[in-house]
Formats: sequence, C-alpha cells, structure tokens
Amino acid sequence: MNYRADKYGNPLSILGYGCMRFPMKMGKIDMQETEKQILSAIEQGVNYFDTAYIYPGSEASLGEILEKNHLRDKVNIATKLPHYLLRNAEGLEKMFQEELRRLRTDHIDYYFMHMLTDPATWERLKGFGIVEWIAEKKKSGAIRQVGFSYHGNADCFCQLVDLYDWDFCMIQYNYMDEHSQAGKKGLLHAHAKGLPVMIMEPLRGGRLVSHLPEEAKKIFAAHPLQHTPAQWAFRWLWNQEEVTCVLSGMNSLEMIADNAHTAATVSAGEMTEADQAMLSQVRKAINAKMKVGCTGCGYCMPCPKGVDIPGAFSAYNRKYAEGWFSGMKDYFMCTALRPQITAASQCIGCGKCEKHCPQQIEIRKELKNVQKALEGPVYKIARKIVRKFRLY
Repeated sequence: MNYRADKYGNPLSILGYGCMRFPMKMGKIDMQETEKQILSAIEQGVNYFDTAYIYPGSEASLGEILEKNHLRDKVNIATKLPHYLLRNAEGLEKMFQEELRRLRTDHIDYYFMHMLTDPATWERLKGFGIVEWIAEKKKSGAIRQVGFSYHGNADCFCQLVDLYDWDFCMIQYNYMDEHSQAGKKGLLHAHAKGLPVMIMEPLRGGRLVSHLPEEAKKIFAAHPLQHTPAQWAFRWLWNQEEVTCVLSGMNSLEMIADNAHTAATVSAGEMTEADQAMLSQVRKAINAKMKVGCTGCGYCMPCPKGVDIPGAFSAYNRKYAEGWFSGMKDYFMCTALRPQITAASQCIGCGKCEKHCPQQIEIRKELKNVQKALEGPVYKIARKIVRKFRLY
C-alpha cells in the first residue's frame, strides 16, 4: 500500500474504504461478510474508513467490527455531520454524541461538514456556533481534524476553501469529471492551500467499469499497456500528486484485493502521454452515449412516490451505451419486479429530489425522457402480466 501525508504529516492509505454500501443480506447489513472485508482491507494496508451519519447502519456496523477486533487505534475513522438536518445549536452536540456511540469511540479522526453547498450555508452554521464548537472539540481531542465534502462548481468550492482554516476536503473527481464539479481547478486550489484532498466517485458510481460503451472497451483493449477499466480510473487519479486518498465502495474480497494491488503499484506522474491520449478517447466514447450524468449517489432518495430514480437513470444510460435490451432488462428489474412499482411514470413532479441532487440534474425532466424511452407497449404489457400473476 502506498501512503500520502495529511496536513499534519500523518500517513493515509491512498485507497480509502467507502462504507456507504456494505454487503446486504435479507435487507440488513451482512455483518459476517462485512467483517471479513474490513479485516481484509486492513490487512492489505487500508487505514482510512469513511462513513456518515445518514448511511443506514454504517457507523454502527463499522464501530462494532473495529471494537470486536481491537482495531480502532489501527485505523482512521472519517464521518460526517449532516448539517442540513440541524435546526439549532443543541442539535450539533446531540448528533455528534450519537455518532460517537454508534462508532464506539471517543474521537473522530476526520470530521466532515457533509455536502457543504455554499458560503451562505457555512454562515448559517456559524450562527449555530459551529466555529467555537469545532475549536472546543479539537482542543479536547474528540475531533482530530475537520473538513468538508462538496458537490458543485469550482468557483463556489474555492470560496469555501478560503472561508475557514480547514484540515482537508473531499470532492467528486474522476477522468470524466476533470473539468466539471470542483474539478481540476478545485483540486489545485485546495492543494495550494495545503489541504489534503479526498476523492469520492472515482468510478462514477461504477459506470466507468460496468456500463462502458463498446467503443470505450475497444479503446482500452487496443492500448499497449493493459489494465482493467477500474485500474485505469484509479491510476489516473493517483497519477496526480494533489490527490491524497481515493474512496472505493468495495463490497467483495476480490474488489478489495484488486484495488489494494493497484494502490501498491502506482506512483505520481507515471502515466505517459500515450496513456492520457487513450483516456481522452475513452472520454469521447462515453460522452457520446451518456444521457444523464447520474452517479447513483442516492441523495435524491427516497422519492415520495417510490420512484427508483438512480435505477431509472442507470437503465436509461445503459440503453444508449449497450442497447435497448440491456437497458430494458435493467429497467424492468428495478421498477416492475418489486412489490411496489417504482417506475419513472410514478413521478408527480414535486421536485423534492432536485433539491438534494449533487449533480444538479433536472430530474423531473429526465424522468419524463426515461418514461418515453423505456415505458413503451412491451414494458406495459410485461408489467401487467407480472402484476396479474404476482411474478415478483
């Protein structure tokens, strides 16, 4: 495992463990499998585990596993304050204490302001006494370092970086988002201010691996240096010295081993001009097929009418990337083969989802496009058969 230093010289594994999607079994986190995977990651050098207050069951599961195996002091825990749920200053302390209880610890190594959106939001938090609260927690050791995670444009991100003496930050960044969201501009600005930068969505919710168009696959296959699409995505990130730690939502032992191997065999600046040119061709191939820039983060959920928004967009994109049958199969499975219909046509246009979308997607408009593309006669007839005979 390779390591890069945080703001105070502490070594962080360049591969971080994203704890948003632990393995599930019978609708609950599979603790036995999750424990195996966490232990395997630690054995292979991962020392950064990223969870959040709003990830269902995540903090409690991570805390239980680390305590059971006496590993708390071997790793760094990162979790997040859901400031958007706060109504008053008292909520700050209440939420933080709940997180400590869930994680079975007396301190948080890296504490995020979760999805800090703009300077006005930070000013609102300052009105709750957040600056003084952070200072007190850092003095007591309950919080070691504080930062923020961000989805949005580069200019606003740079403003937030400059507003406070942060210890680190986290942005969405991958070879498809080099010049969108905070992008390269934000990465360089944060680095210039001395901030370690953690990376989320390195594979764009898996789309840079499992839903690549055929043309992109051919470009990878034709390149003289052979790596998998996932390995190329990680290598592109770690090629940049400004990137500190890249999160991966790993949920299999094979995925952990593969990512850890890549993290142990990379170095900044190793990619050649030919490698970069190849990835530029891949970008063009993907952009030619992409309809909706959804990463599957799930912040738009739950929908009041039960629409599976990420699932619908994934199937819609897959239709154009891999063909009608692949898209329809995915769409039918995620919308019709469930006790409650979760199709795009269930949308009533309330707009609740759009308020929480980090990608600022016009979700209501795009759901209408999904409905038009995937809810034709074949879908409707098949869905009626499923409902009539309860084939789900």
